Amino acid sequence: MPYGMNILVTGGTGFVGANLCHRLIADGHRVICLDNNYTGSLDNVEDLMNHPNFSFVEHDVIEPWDCEEKLDRIYNLACPASPPFYQGNRSIFTTKTCVLGILNMLELAKKHGARILQTSTSEVYGEPLMHPQPEHYRGNVNPIGIRACYDEGKRCAESLMFDYHRHEGVDIRVIRIFNTYGPLMNPEDGRVVSNFICQALRGEDITIYGEGQQTRSFQYVDDLIEGMVRMMENEHGFVGPVNIGNPGEFTIRQLAELVLQKIDTKSSLVQRPLPSDDPTQRRPDITLAGKELNWAPTIPLSEGLDRTIAYFRTKLGL
Repeated sequence: MPYGMNILVTGGTGFVGANLCHRLIADGHRVICLDNNYTGSLDNVEDLMNHPNFSFVEHDVIEPWDCEEKLDRIYNLACPASPPFYQGNRSIFTTKTCVLGILNMLELAKKHGARILQTSTSEVYGEPLMHPQPEHYRGNVNPIGIRACYDEGKRCAESLMFDYHRHEGVDIRVIRIFNTYGPLMNPEDGRVVSNFICQALRGEDITIYGEGQQTRSFQYVDDLIEGMVRMMENEHGFVGPVNIGNPGEFTIRQLAELVLQKIDTKSSLVQRPLPSDDPTQRRPDITLAGKELNWAPTIPLSEGLDRTIAYFRTKLGL
């Protein structure tokens, strides 16, 4: 990897974005963190604020933006990724962030001759009819459902990435992220791992939907960041899309029971109705990532949960 590059990270104060900023600074790069802080927090990058190679810009990617310095790399992570933040009366904003945001970043990449990586999502597979999900599977998405603003917004962003690559010569990389957890998560973001851990630490009942038999594959954030950097810096012309996730598959009930084993709490499990369009199965086929990036996750769920529980104990003062 070239040393000392100028790298833009959109969505850089969010959970994944802030972890990426820390990794890139540690690797010796100059990082511009751009975010409107809708779901992110400056607390996540507070320790970087005085670092000479780090700068923060408050900006919404829906609007165009330019940089005085020449950019070498752009990581586009700007988009709310948790249903409570991207659905409801924020759904139009979510679609705009996905579509207008990537258009603005692609134009920026074109102007600067920068390589751009788009963080797409396993949600492009929708309610999958193929299991596990390989990259060639085209998905089963409801285009008018309550999740469509995110699912279809990310699918459209992938389309724009490849059109700019084919017709404008932009150097692109596309990854599809599966469920990720770890330090710097927002305790109130509504994601299942943070929900369960925070509910257990607070002694609140742990909420599962339906019987809790829907499955997910949980990836620790450090594994994701390693996959992102490898994808961005691969020099053999592999543009993706590529799944970055942990193929270990667990039911939601198994996750809840594991959290209860790890936290001494009075919490118990309570059931709620299943939300609309919630996928029943989700597991990545990571064969392609292994072949093209020599990448595979290394942190098992039990170890990752221990690290995440320790983070939330400190964060919540519990």
